[in-house]
Amino acid sequence: MASIADFALPARIGRDIWRRFWRFVGNWMPKGLFARSLLIILVPVVLLQAVVAFVFMERHWNQVTARLSEAVTQEIAALIDVYESYPQDEERQTLVRIAAENFGLGISFLPPDPLPPAGPKPFFSLLDRTLSEEITRQIARPFWIDTVGRSNLVEIRIKLDDAVLRVFARRSQAYASNSHIFIVWMVGTSLVLLAVAVAFLRNQIKPITRLAEAADSFGKGRDVPDFQPRGAREVRQAAHAFLEMKRRIERQIEQRTTMLAGVSHDLRTILTRFRLELALLGDSPEIEMMTADVDEMQRMLEDYMAFARGDSGEQPQPVDMAALLETLRFEAERSGHTATASFSGDPVVTLRANAFKRCLANLVDNACRYGKTVRISGVRGDRWLTVIVEDDGPGIPEDLREEVFRPFYRLDDSRNQDRGGTGLGLAIARDIVRSHGGDVSLSDSSTGGLRATVRVPV
Repeated sequence: MASIADFALPARIGRDIWRRFWRFVGNWMPKGLFARSLLIILVPVVLLQAVVAFVFMERHWNQVTARLSEAVTQEIAALIDVYESYPQDEERQTLVRIAAENFGLGISFLPPDPLPPAGPKPFFSLLDRTLSEEITRQIARPFWIDTVGRSNLVEIRIKLDDAVLRVFARRSQAYASNSHIFIVWMVGTSLVLLAVAVAFLRNQIKPITRLAEAADSFGKGRDVPDFQPRGAREVRQAAHAFLEMKRRIERQIEQRTTMLAGVSHDLRTILTRFRLELALLGDSPEIEMMTADVDEMQRMLEDYMAFARGDSGEQPQPVDMAALLETLRFEAERSGHTATASFSGDPVVTLRANAFKRCLANLVDNACRYGKTVRISGVRGDRWLTVIVEDDGPGIPEDLREEVFRPFYRLDDSRNQDRGGTGLGLAIARDIVRSHGGDVSLSDSSTGGLRATVRVPV
């Protein structure tokens, strides 16, 4: 007896083949909404045309052709009966006249020589096949036909007892030759309907495209003041939901920024009082140490506020990236490091200038802290701006390259803040880059240290 496994294996193979088939179809299917919507309209129309054309060709066209061929064959059979039943004049002019005037056929009588050999059949042999079947059924004599030699005439030769009857009939007498008009009308109407569908689809797809562009611009930190909900009801509903979400995010950012500004002001006031009080106490090693602690607290406070605020209030503006990289190179050299900077492509990019400069400055400071040589390079492509910062320091282990982007994470386990920092430099850099719709990643540098790659859409 067959086990369950014997039936499970073919079923599993069938499912695998079915999945591969649909995966193949999915790879060739268009990815855009407009193309897919057009395909949804076009495929049923093409299938409908194919079915209608098949039915027309196989039934109506074949039936009309068969009846026309049957009528022509009946006329030829009648002429043969008259020729054999009644005496004819020597030139057979009466029979020729009757065939021409009453039947529209041109006939002549040839000597009783053998019929020509059969010629090659045409590729589309509906007339040849139908007419041969009718002559065989109604006349039952040796015959030869030519439906190819003359485009508008059909030649038929039938062997009689004492002669060969040669008949010329118009192709339209035995063949439904006006069927192309139906196909022309069918194709022409379909093209008109397709053009109307394309025009309507473009109007329906345009609001969706504008919604996607507005969402993309908002994700890059750019304002979309001229966006208005348009299109179908569902598209308008999605657009209203996007605008409501945008207003909530902006309101939340505004509230957080206001709160942080108040907290920052209060803490700065207290730190200022500390400085004044320490300045009044005079000079001593203890006072100097306390003053250094206050300065460190001030620096840490600025880092925390910058990370929490995220520079969200700044508006995007055109930035000369070549000049910005040159400024970063100069600052790195001023701190005693060997630095180079290069840029290729159009240098003007729309960004939040101060935020993006802070992001790159954090990466350059990180490279200067652990390396002696810093290389800064940038390239502007069609869709992306890429900036790379490399150093020749010890680098970061591969398993920790994502961990270092966490806030307050420091590779240096010591308590020395001058060396380890606050642990917010890379976190602030990634936060700024992601607010522009991009990302920052770490990898090995060709100089033996660390490479930081920043990619943002333009």
